Amino acid sequence: MSDRHLAFWPGTLPQHLTAPETSLYYNLEVSAARYPNKPYILFYDTPITYAEFKDETERIAGFLQQECGVKKGDRVLLYMQNSPQFVLAYYAILRADAVVVPVNPMNLTQELRHYVKDTGATTAFAPQDLFDQISPLLDEGMQHIIVAAYSDYLKRPTDLRVPDFVSAPRKAIDGKGVTLWSDVLGRGLRPGPHTAGPDDLCVMPYTSGTTGNPKGCMHTHRGVVFSVVATMQWFNTVTDTVLLSVLPFFHVTGMQGSMNGPLYLGSTMVVLPRWDREVALECIQRYKVRSLQVISTMVVDMLAHPRVADYDLSSLRGIRGGGAAMPEAVAQKLQDLVGIPYVEGYGMSETMAATHINPPQRPKKQCLGIPIFNVDSRVVDPSTFRELPPGETGEVVVCAPNVMQGYWNSPDATKEAFVEIDGKRFLRTGDLARTDEDGYFFMVDRLKRMINASGFKVWPAEVEALMYQHPAIQEACVIGARDPKRGETVKAVIVLREAYRGKITEQEIVDWAHANMAAYKSPRIVQFVDALPKSSTGKLQWRELQEKEMKA
Repeated sequence: MSDRHLAFWPGTLPQHLTAPETSLYYNLEVSAARYPNKPYILFYDTPITYAEFKDETERIAGFLQQECGVKKGDRVLLYMQNSPQFVLAYYAILRADAVVVPVNPMNLTQELRHYVKDTGATTAFAPQDLFDQISPLLDEGMQHIIVAAYSDYLKRPTDLRVPDFVSAPRKAIDGKGVTLWSDVLGRGLRPGPHTAGPDDLCVMPYTSGTTGNPKGCMHTHRGVVFSVVATMQWFNTVTDTVLLSVLPFFHVTGMQGSMNGPLYLGSTMVVLPRWDREVALECIQRYKVRSLQVISTMVVDMLAHPRVADYDLSSLRGIRGGGAAMPEAVAQKLQDLVGIPYVEGYGMSETMAATHINPPQRPKKQCLGIPIFNVDSRVVDPSTFRELPPGETGEVVVCAPNVMQGYWNSPDATKEAFVEIDGKRFLRTGDLARTDEDGYFFMVDRLKRMINASGFKVWPAEVEALMYQHPAIQEACVIGARDPKRGETVKAVIVLREAYRGKITEQEIVDWAHANMAAYKSPRIVQFVDALPKSSTGKLQWRELQEKEMKA
C-alpha cells in the first residue's frame, strides 16, 4: 500500500490502534460503572441513565435465556426503528451471549422470511406497528416474538413533534410465543454469566449482491470493538460529547458511529426514530449537540428549512457521514452556516462501517478519505490485482481488523469475496475508485450491480427475485434511474406474460411492489417492453439498459 496519505494523517493520532480484547457488551459494564447517573439516551426529552440501561438490559437478557431458550451463538432478529428498545434489545442479545441480526424495519413479511430461514433464528424483537409483518413467521420456525411499544419510553412531557407510530399507546397483543416488552421487564429475570469473548460472533448485518437473497456478514466482537474505537478516536470524540443519532441503527454506519460509539465513551445520544429536520434542529439547539452523523439527503433537507438560520447550531464541532457523495454546493452551504466542513467516509456492511475517512483537519469534497488505523487498502487491477498508480481506476480492496469473517451459510460467496495479495487476505469491495497524488480515495463507479437510493444500497438481483413473484411478470430487469432528491431511484423494465398484456398497468406493478417489499427498494418506475436485450448465450444485458437510461 502507498504511504502518500500519511503526510495528511491527523497530527494528534498515532497510525496504529490497539483495540480492547473484550466483548462489545463489556463496554456497557465499564460505562455503567463509571457514569451510572449520566443519561446514555435522550428520547423526546426522556432520559435513560447508564445504570437504568444496564439494569433493563440484564432483565431482557434473563428472559431471552430462561424463557426463550437463547443459547450462546444463537441468532436473534432485531426488527425495529431507532428507539431505546432497539439499543436495549441489541445489548440484551449480546448479554445473553447471542448474535444480533439487525433487520431493516422497512422489510415486509416475504423479506423477513428469508432472514428467519437463513439464520435459524427462533426469537425476534419487533415493534407493535410492525407485528403484523412478522407474526406469520410464528408458524415457520419463529417461536418467540417480544413486542415493544415505543411510547413506553415517553415518560416525560415534551414539546417536540413525536411521530404517531412512536406515540401510539401500548396494545394488548396475545398469542402463542408473543410477549409484550413491558411483561419481559416485569418478570425481573437475570441472565447467567457473560461468557462471549472477542472472537465469538457478535453481530450479523445482511447485505445483498449479484445474487438474489441477502447474505449475513459475520462480525466478531473483536472486529466490532475495533471499528468503534477507531471511529471515535479518529474524530477525537470525548466522554461529554452529545451526539444526534438519527441514521438507522440497523445499518452499520449508524450502529457504530451513533450507537455503539457513544456507549463505549460514556457519551449521551439524542435518539430520533426517523429524520425530521425541525426536530433535529431543535435537538441540536436544546441539547448542545456537538457531533452529527447524517447523509447528504438529510443535509439538503435541513438546509432547505426556511428558518434554519434562526436555530443556534454553534455547539456543533463535527458533521460527518457517508453512503452517498455530498454535492459540493451543498457541502459549501453547510460550512457557511455552521463554520465546519462535512467529513465523508467509506465503509460497507462487510467492514462494519468505516475503513476510510477524510482527515477532519484536511477533508476533500466528494472524497472517500484515506485508510484509517491498521487498514491496508489499495486500488488494484480487478484481473491481476496489481496495485495501480495515482489517477488510474481500479477495484478497492481492503485488509483490516474490522473486515468480516465471511458470509453466513455462503462458503462460495465468501471465497469469491476475498483475494490473497502479498500473503494478506483482502476483501474485494466491488467498488471502482482512484487515488490522487495525496493518497486520497475517490469513487468512480461500481464493479457490481448496485443502486444507491438516498444512501440505501439496493441490489437489483434481490429486487428482481421478488418481482418474479407477480404472476404477470415474465422477465424483469432492475436498473437505477436518476432522481433529483434520492440521487438514484429504482426502475424495473418488464416483459409481461402474454395473458396479461393490455390488462395490467405499469402503476399497478408499482403499487404491488410497494406492498410486497421494503419501500426503499421497490421500483418507483416501471416500463413495459416487448423484450429485454440478451447476449448470444441468453444472458441478460442489464448494462445496456442501464447505459440507455443514463443517456436518457
